[in-house]
Amino acid sequence: MGGMLNGRPGRLLLEDGTAFPGVLHGPAKGGEVVFTTAMTGYPEVATDPSFRDQLVVMSFPLIGIYGQRQSEHQSGEPHLGGMIVHELVDRPDGDSSFAAYLLAHDRPVLSGVDTRALVRHLRAHGTLLGVLMEIDQDPFRALDTRQMILAAACKKAATVAEGERGRVVVVDYGVKRQILAELASRRMTVRLLPPSATLRDILAERPDLVVFSPGPGDPADLPDWAEVVGQVAERVPVFGICLGHQLLASAFGGRTYKLRFGHRGANHPVRENASGRVRITSQNHGYAVDEASLARSGLEVTHVNANDQTVEGMRHRDLPVRSLQYHPEASPGPFDERVAFDRLLGELVGGADA
Repeated sequence: MGGMLNGRPGRLLLEDGTAFPGVLHGPAKGGEVVFTTAMTGYPEVATDPSFRDQLVVMSFPLIGIYGQRQSEHQSGEPHLGGMIVHELVDRPDGDSSFAAYLLAHDRPVLSGVDTRALVRHLRAHGTLLGVLMEIDQDPFRALDTRQMILAAACKKAATVAEGERGRVVVVDYGVKRQILAELASRRMTVRLLPPSATLRDILAERPDLVVFSPGPGDPADLPDWAEVVGQVAERVPVFGICLGHQLLASAFGGRTYKLRFGHRGANHPVRENASGRVRITSQNHGYAVDEASLARSGLEVTHVNANDQTVEGMRHRDLPVRSLQYHPEASPGPFDERVAFDRLLGELVGGADA
């Protein structure tokens, strides 16, 4: 580890009793332990609201080598519960070192961990709860999806951008800044509403399109919000991303389920059914839509994961409703699918493609 960081002996203790030793920087913290295969973009990972309160294992072994910059942040604060790395470099490039940024926000880092062994353990046993700690304690508790989202999302309505090509309402379950930037760059007026927005709240904005954003947690914990998603989708064009995609499936009678270890990283291949094209995508989710449950929903699958055939995109047969499980805005990740915003805006809003 480079720099002058001071740590103390610590470990990650998983709920199955497995422990991984390391050096703990910052406070003890419990949460769901997940891994990402992104090789760069650790500032974006740290500030992605979909990682709210999770302990994120960076499978790439060297973290912190280019510091961090506010321009890379996807929200106003780090949302992850803590980070687990093999080697932590305390390099003060950009606005500050990455470690200093996390610790300033009381987000711990456990360094010196055999992250290769840890990732293999999670792949073999599935996502587990864990705690970063110095001494034994009972850290494991059920995750509260609604509270995670309320902590990550905006508290009141706000105008993000003004434009002449249409009016987009984004319902914020933990939206990333790059999603808002992609919409704004296409000269859309962008309004941000809190996750508890009702049908009346949304329709009062006179939207040409409603975007239901990504966010953390289990979509099955949010039946009332899914009901609002369905009500909106019957009245105006809708685009769901990640959690928004899952809530759309739920709104039309579909089901979701928990993946064994989730899809998190910037190198996930997704096949578009219509063209057969495969694009490399950025992903961050622990749940997926059950394709069999869509049989009578009116929704059809448009994209599938080329690795495990899970549902990555949907459209409604009769309504202007589209969704993507992956993150077309990336941040971090390849820009292959940022053109999805052009396609979807052109299709759902009309004449809004850049």
